[in-house]
Amino acid sequence: MQPNRPLVVAIMGPTASGKTELAINIAKKIKSNIHNVDSRQIYVDMDIGTAKPTAAQQKQVKHFLIDVCVPSKPINLHDFQSLAKKSIEKDLKTQRLTLLVGGSGLYLQALIGGLNPPAVPPQQFLRDQLEQINKTERHQLLKCCDPLAAERIHPEDSIRTIRALEVFYATGKMFSKQKNMRHSAWRVLELGVNPGNLITRIQRRTEKMYESGLIEETKYLINKYGNDLQLLKTIGYDEARSIINGKINHEEALEITIKRTCQLAKRQKTWFRNKHNSKWLNDENALPEALSSIYEVLS
Repeated sequence: MQPNRPLVVAIMGPTASGKTELAINIAKKIKSNIHNVDSRQIYVDMDIGTAKPTAAQQKQVKHFLIDVCVPSKPINLHDFQSLAKKSIEKDLKTQRLTLLVGGSGLYLQALIGGLNPPAVPPQQFLRDQLEQINKTERHQLLKCCDPLAAERIHPEDSIRTIRALEVFYATGKMFSKQKNMRHSAWRVLELGVNPGNLITRIQRRTEKMYESGLIEETKYLINKYGNDLQLLKTIGYDEARSIINGKINHEEALEITIKRTCQLAKRQKTWFRNKHNSKWLNDENALPEALSSIYEVLS
């Protein structure tokens, strides 16, 4: 690492692994700010279901890239990359280093891994057509167009499946091939969090979400943006909406949310293992290890 280049520390790991708390503790020790790299925490009004840092946590450390757009106007990966790079570079003009925190693998790749996402605007007519196709058939269509993207995107992830198809039909090129490895303007230190009790943590966090008002938050989103809001397909909101619409009960929703979150965590761990070169921190000693790694790079 070239010592004259600014340092970006990426705290990554599966959902519910404790990234937010660790990052805040690190930031307070080294007096840095935090940039969110979670694909749902960028939206206003989506707080409980995205496990967004609380108001109290955001008072402890300055957070960027939270609540930057409304759910009715979702942004794509290219837009996020542009927005995030400007925010990070502005922060690094006055800070020695900054932290990136999130479990969205593609978003992290776009910032530190050389991924150059296509600047394809939303094709609403095409999206409307793809929405009419059964999700299994839609994912099978992606397999035919872009096998690598289909392997990376879970069949249940309608948003990314549609986006990959949209890019393919708009450009004639596979989404998975539209990348360009560049040298980053920053030094990057990747630190991974993967606690051994992850399943228990997921169960507890999911229960807390429902207890803290996930259903009420979902009702608010429906009333403000409509029952067909695409982002309501997000894990947690989707099940809460099903409760509201009388399709399932609370116990069923909780069970489904936990199951889907565990499946997501498994996919995230596979992504980080294959796409990143993280130093995985010890469960019992995460903060001291993280600080030691940062100080070593800075020295």
